[in-house]
Amino acid sequence: MAGRNQTAVTEFLLQGLPIESEQQNLFYALFLVMYVTTVLGNLLIIFLIRLDSQLHTPMYLFLSNLSFSDLCFSSVTMPKLLQNMQSQDPSIPYAGCLTQMYFFLFFGDLESFLLVAMAYDRYVAICFPLHYTTIMSPKLCLSLVALSWGLTMLHAMLHTLLMARLCFCADNVIPHFFCDMSALLKLSCSDTRVNDLVIFITGGLILVTPFLLIITSYARIVSSILKVPSARGMRKAFSTCGSHLAVVSLFYGTVIGLYLCPSADNSTVKDMVMAMMYTVVTPMLNPFIYSLRNRDMKGALGRVFCRKKTPFSV
Repeated sequence: MAGRNQTAVTEFLLQGLPIESEQQNLFYALFLVMYVTTVLGNLLIIFLIRLDSQLHTPMYLFLSNLSFSDLCFSSVTMPKLLQNMQSQDPSIPYAGCLTQMYFFLFFGDLESFLLVAMAYDRYVAICFPLHYTTIMSPKLCLSLVALSWGLTMLHAMLHTLLMARLCFCADNVIPHFFCDMSALLKLSCSDTRVNDLVIFITGGLILVTPFLLIITSYARIVSSILKVPSARGMRKAFSTCGSHLAVVSLFYGTVIGLYLCPSADNSTVKDMVMAMMYTVVTPMLNPFIYSLRNRDMKGALGRVFCRKKTPFSV
């Protein structure tokens, strides 16, 4: 209770990226291009899946949700980062900081759960092809999507409410480019043991468990693929999973590198670089991975554009 009598922090200051002033405009242009590419690329995938009836399948239901999650995940941090790079006021209100933290956790967790649903879809498609339509029914697919949204909403709300109960006193400078949960906990002048315990418990459930489920699914998939006698069948199976495996590697590779392989000197620069990888680079690359490696997406792109051109060619 003593902490509550101290001066409460009404805003935080985001320290931002460690960029020299003469390189500020260059990095601003780079990040702006990356963000616009992320938004346009993911919107294109969402619209293609929406407009092309041939993509109204379980896999593309999950993919459209993943693209929406990527778009929002990047939008949680990038606009504020770009604004701060061009202004001399890196402040963010206390309520705005908690809101940013909530949506960062929400869309980050949502991507993790959607990747599990997509791995399960690929597992059923390859290991049980004759029963695929029966197992992956519309009801099950919608239930998996709803469960993903519901669980991530509860998880993000739990951490946000636990953070809101803490007191922040004199120090309000966050050594990051967004309101990172771990950085906020270090600034608190309250007892954070409950927060740390919840992070440890839920971290295993939200991050490690989905990752293990994906690994298990692909172990079954590889085992099934190796039993396929023809080289053509093996190529088809691997091409079916290639895009998803690439996205899983990008997402979990950076997250594991950041949270499970800490540097010896606990470098905040390294933390920010890794955070940039999974908040900016991964959401930007996902549309390219799925569009360049996926015949269905290329076909949908051609059909949609041909449909648009037809009225003008008559």
